[in-house]
Amino acid sequence: MSQTVGAPPAVAPLLAEHAEIEQQLADPAVHADAGRARRLGRRYAELGRVVQAYRAWRAAADDAQAAAELAGEDAAFAAELPELRAAADTAAERLRRVLVPRDPDDGRDVILEVKAGEGGEESALFAGDLLRMYTRYAERQGWSVQVLDATPSDLGGVKDAQVAVKARAAGAPEDGVWAHLKYEGGVHRVQRVPVTESQGRIHTSAAGVMVFPEADDEADVEIDANDLRIDVFRSSGPGGQSVNTTDSAVRITHLPTGIVVSMQNEKSQLQNREQAMRVLRARLLAARQEEAAAAASEARRSQVRTVDRSERIRTYNFPENRIADHRTGYKAYNLDQVLDGDLGPVLASAVAADEAARLAAAGADGPVV
Repeated sequence: MSQTVGAPPAVAPLLAEHAEIEQQLADPAVHADAGRARRLGRRYAELGRVVQAYRAWRAAADDAQAAAELAGEDAAFAAELPELRAAADTAAERLRRVLVPRDPDDGRDVILEVKAGEGGEESALFAGDLLRMYTRYAERQGWSVQVLDATPSDLGGVKDAQVAVKARAAGAPEDGVWAHLKYEGGVHRVQRVPVTESQGRIHTSAAGVMVFPEADDEADVEIDANDLRIDVFRSSGPGGQSVNTTDSAVRITHLPTGIVVSMQNEKSQLQNREQAMRVLRARLLAARQEEAAAAASEARRSQVRTVDRSERIRTYNFPENRIADHRTGYKAYNLDQVLDGDLGPVLASAVAADEAARLAAAGADGPVV
């Protein structure tokens, strides 16, 4: 029997798409184009969740139906019927959840930027703390972190930094880098006694975080060379001191959007240019998606990950060892552990809130199973 027989209307086209992609992935020619193979693999993994949930629901529903037909003749089947029906209902709910549209970029890697804000050197020190937190969290997840560019401060903090966070292997979309870190964009506020404070007074400062899904390849975001202005200059270190005697630093301006990306981490102008283009593609991809989100129904927009980069999302209170997420209401008194990379529970609160919003939006449109 075909696996699409008896499938709910919302499921049948997804099962057909899964089978079609499976055939494409079996073609060696597809893997000659790495970008296309990654996109197909990501979509195949996403649809795999639907296929698995559908098969489990189909089996549970068939078992319950068979037991119902035999219950009048055999008391044993009648006794099992409530449990089988409950199992079918549970499987149906699981299928309903996986059918709720999720962010198509969840399986992507990310470009993450941390920038010191108001607060001078203290803000730069906190930005460095955030960068270490994300690096250690990524290590716990088995992801790799590549520093694309970083400007250190005089006291060992970070004025700004851009890193690429990549999964080492393709997996389920919900396990992707973007699926976890997309909630981190916004203003992060810190309350603590600065190292430069002699009176022991608590100061408040902030750092900004921006996260972009990384474009798989150039085909994801087409950029016209005529739309770019590329400037080269001499790189500098803390305090403006020169660290390179050649014009290896690169600044790329995308004229239509005004987006500016600068890179000076590498000694080679070519390498800095490649890294800058990589970040530019990610920013343009994010801008395109934010425009689409703004045009979409308000009910379907994430209630957690706003496109407003100025939103204050979290407070890190050092005297109380407290971390609080202002969007989800999450609060814990293990700030030292979170800064050491134990970010999982904080992110889980954002994932749960976002999923609840998506389920509510899907429910407003009627059942999908």
